[in-house]
Amino acid sequence: MAAENIYDLVVIGSGPGGYTAAVKASGMGMTVACVEKASRPGGACLNVGCIPSKALLDSSELYAMTKNGLSAHGILVTGATLDLPTMMTRKEQVVEALTKQLGKLLEASRVNLLQGTARVMDAHRVEVVGGDGGVHIIGAKFILLATGSVPVTVPGMEFDEDRIVTSTGALKFFEVPRTLGIIGGGYIGLELGSVWQRLGAKVTVIEMLPQIAASLDGQISRSLKRILDKQGMTFRLKTTVTHADVSEGAVKLTLESNGKSDMMEFDRVLVAVGRKPLTTGLGLEAAGVEMDPKTGHIRVDSSFQTSVSSIYAVGDVVPGSMLAHKASAEGIAAVEAMSGLFSEVNYDAMPSVIYTWPEVASVGLTEEQVKAREIPYIAGTCPFSGNGRAQCMGETGGLVKILSHARTDRILGIHMIGPRVSEMIAEAVLAMEMGASSEDIARTIHSHPSFSEVLMDAAKK
Repeated sequence: MAAENIYDLVVIGSGPGGYTAAVKASGMGMTVACVEKASRPGGACLNVGCIPSKALLDSSELYAMTKNGLSAHGILVTGATLDLPTMMTRKEQVVEALTKQLGKLLEASRVNLLQGTARVMDAHRVEVVGGDGGVHIIGAKFILLATGSVPVTVPGMEFDEDRIVTSTGALKFFEVPRTLGIIGGGYIGLELGSVWQRLGAKVTVIEMLPQIAASLDGQISRSLKRILDKQGMTFRLKTTVTHADVSEGAVKLTLESNGKSDMMEFDRVLVAVGRKPLTTGLGLEAAGVEMDPKTGHIRVDSSFQTSVSSIYAVGDVVPGSMLAHKASAEGIAAVEAMSGLFSEVNYDAMPSVIYTWPEVASVGLTEEQVKAREIPYIAGTCPFSGNGRAQCMGETGGLVKILSHARTDRILGIHMIGPRVSEMIAEAVLAMEMGASSEDIARTIHSHPSFSEVLMDAAKK
C-alpha cells in the first residue's frame, strides 16, 4: 500500500522525547509528523504524570503550611478547610494550559500533529488508525519511537482505578482517603503519598527493600525517611504484599516480613512498583526491530538507532532511567544523529529529583557506587541548618553532599535534600558536565543569603 504523505521524520508519541525531537527536527529543516493516540499532546508526563502531580504537590504543600506552618511566622489562620474539587480543577487547568501551549508550539514549528494509533509497517511506512476508524499510511525517511511507559502490574492486584489504583488514579481521588496504602517506596509513591498525607490521609508505604528510594545515596535516603517519618508517613520496609482482597469498600493486604504474615486494611491502595516500556501494538517484531526479551526495552546503539537503520527510539522504551528530561535529551541526540551529526547524552550528568518536601535531588555517583568501584574519594557535607536563607524561611532540614576524587578533586557526584534543591541541582549538573572540581564550586561566588551557599560550603569541606 502506497503512502499518502511522505515525511523526513515520523515521530510516534508526543511526550517529552517525542515533541522535543519533532521540534528539533523541524528546526533543522526536516518535514515532520508526530502521531499521538491520546486526544491531547504531551504524553503521560504532561497529562497524567509529572505536571499534574507537581500541581497537587504545590497545592497540598500550601494547605499543609496554612494548617501547620504559618503560626511560627506570626500568621494565625483559623478555620482553614480543604476544597478538594477546586484543587483538582486547578490541576486540570494547569495541564490544559500546558497542552494547549504545546499544541501551539508544534503548529508554530510546522509539525503535523496526527491524532491516532500508530503501527510501524516497515522501515519507511507507518499506519495510523484515527479516532473515526479511518486508516492512513504515511511514509518516512526516518521513524522515531517515543511511546513512553505504563505502570507495572502486580499479580493478584489488578487495577480498577477505584480501590486499587495506578498513579493516574491517585491523581483523581474525589475524596481524601482515610487510609492510603502505597506499594513501592520509589519517587512516584513518595510524591503521591506526600500529597494525600498533607491533605489528611494516614499513609503507609510498603517497600520490599531495606530503604526507600533505593537509587539514592544511602545517607540522603536515610535523611529523607527520617523527615517523612516526622511528617507522619509510616513505612513497612523489607515487606512484600502476598495477597489483596477488595471487599466492603476497602482493600485488605496480606503482608509478609521476616517470615511472618500480617494484614493491613486501607481505603485505597496505590501500586507504584515501577513502569515498563510501552511497545504493545507497534508492530516492531514484524518490522525487524530487536527487543530485549527480559526487560521489554528496544535495543539501540549510542545514536539511538535500532536494528533497523531508519528507525530510532528514545525515552522510556530504551534502557536507562525513566525521566522526562532524559527522553528530551535523547530525542535531540537522535535527530542530530539522523542528520549525520555527532551527538550523545552524558548519563553521568543526568539529574534526578524527588518532589517531596523537602525535595531531593542528585546527579552522578552515590557514595555506595564510589566505594563499589574502589575509587579514592573525599566526601564533603553541609547541613541547611546553618544557612541564613533556610533559617529565615524556617526550612532547615536536609544537607548537601559532594563526592570528589581524592587525587584530582574532580566531582563524582552531588546529592541534596532540602528546600528547592530541584532548582539548585542545575548548578551541580553543569559542574559535572564541565568536568569541574569541588574547588571550582567552592571558589565560585554565591549570592548571600541563598540556599545555594550550602552547595558552596559543602565544596569547601
